[in-house]
Amino acid sequence: MKTTSTTLIFQYWDTLRGSRAAPERGEIEPGAVRQALLDTFILENAADGLAFRLAGTRLCALFGGELKERAFASLWPDPATRVELGRMVEAVMDESAGAVTGLTMYTERGESADFELVVLPLRHGGKTHARVLGALAPVAPPAWLGLRLPVSVEVRSMRIIWPSGLPRPTTPTADRKARFTVLQGGRR
Repeated sequence: MKTTSTTLIFQYWDTLRGSRAAPERGEIEPGAVRQALLDTFILENAADGLAFRLAGTRLCALFGGELKERAFASLWPDPATRVELGRMVEAVMDESAGAVTGLTMYTERGESADFELVVLPLRHGGKTHARVLGALAPVAPPAWLGLRLPVSVEVRSMRIIWPSGLPRPTTPTADRKARFTVLQGGRR
């Protein structure tokens, strides 16, 4: 991973998870990841899709306002990107694995910046497919962040990160094979 926030969130999640597929939402202690809180979010899987339960201040500034209760899909202007990132989050919840994505965001003035997105499954009330912990952080904070909104997003890379000690699916679907690169994850 390329950013401090995404690395910290993944390491914290992996430590909390232990030998389980995913930690419980109630185990998350914001103070333990305070250096990454600006970029951190939690999504709730509701009947009408994924929506933000909470989001860090830099993440809200990036998209021009409070993200609580806003649909995750609404962040991505391009329909193909919405579908691709939606599938990634579904894979994270289905497989109890993390995913990391490299994105380039562009403003209306043609300015660009590279970002890294990590999403990790959480259980809530013992239920799977309930919540997602994540971080979206700039590789280098752009001067336009908080001043101009991204108007387009390009997905540069996407890969699943398998937690150590968990079984992997024996035959991934053709769709997932084409979209994800599997990397060994684990504690450091």
